[in-house]
Amino acid sequence: MPARPVEILLIEDNEADAYLTLTAMRDVRVKIHTHVVRDGEAALQFLRREGEHAGAPRPDMVLLDLNLPKKVGHSVLAAMKSDRDLRSIPVVVISGSNSENDLRRAYDGQVAGYIVKPANPDDYFRAIRSLKELWCKVLELPPRAEGAAP
Repeated sequence: MPARPVEILLIEDNEADAYLTLTAMRDVRVKIHTHVVRDGEAALQFLRREGEHAGAPRPDMVLLDLNLPKKVGHSVLAAMKSDRDLRSIPVVVISGSNSENDLRRAYDGQVAGYIVKPANPDDYFRAIRSLKELWCKVLELPPRAEGAAP
């Protein structure tokens, strides 16, 4: 288990999905800080620590919806993976889309995983809990970049 809190950036415009994700991320054994932004432009500002997000922590992981206002998820992913300081952050897509094109584009864009949002809230909750268990208790997250804020 990580000795430091795990910083997660959730990029999700749907209030209900954000609430379920935040609830599923709660854990007494692993300290997780989940930050939520509602659109693609705010996501990039958070990641780059710009504007109102100047003091934002560097996320250890990003949970990315594809269908976002202002800048779609594929554009956020492309911007992250082309940025030397952001490309090592694991990105997991959580999307309502199961289209082959979206899956291919996401994996070509180097996502660490792709979850199609289950329609049933209980199934959605279980999917997020499984993701959290895998990434926070089994897999090792990449080390923080030198000079990155905790």
